[in-house]
Amino acid sequence: MDDTEIPRGVTTLDGRGVHVHFDGACQPPKGPGVATFGFTVEGEGLDFEECGLATQPYSERSTNNVAEYVAAIRALEWLRERGYRGTVIVSGDSQLVIRQMRGEYRVRTEHLGAYHARLSQLAQQFEAVQWVWVPREQNLRADRLSKRALEEAAPAARRLRGARTPGAANEDEPPEPGSGA
Repeated sequence: MDDTEIPRGVTTLDGRGVHVHFDGACQPPKGPGVATFGFTVEGEGLDFEECGLATQPYSERSTNNVAEYVAAIRALEWLRERGYRGTVIVSGDSQLVIRQMRGEYRVRTEHLGAYHARLSQLAQQFEAVQWVWVPREQNLRADRLSKRALEEAAPAARRLRGARTPGAANEDEPPEPGSGA
């Protein structure tokens, strides 16, 4: 069955908690580029999805692996903010994130260490967290969300990239976060 054919908001997991699907996208994948995330949360009466930028476009951290981590982090943060503390099944098509969270892979890339630590810290705040790798075909909703965020971010990212080109005007550059502009 295709993920889009599953009715939304009715998944109960037989009372076993909630199910999170996460995905990240980046163009170009190895960065620096535009990195985005998407996640879904279902079960225990919840049906939620979110997508957006994972990092500042074209920063050194704008990679596919960071985007994947940010997607899982944002999903668990969303659950925590709503007071949920039960069982969570976290599914994604990122073998790196899933296997690192299971302890099967070491975190070898220094910049991923902080993301792994944050996700581990969040996971400890739930009754239980199960990390499940799924093929992309079983992660379609989260995949589509991360790609939608990539499409939505493209015009602003192009302006930002052009503003950073030597000799280009900076009038189209977005304001700094917290500047109130």
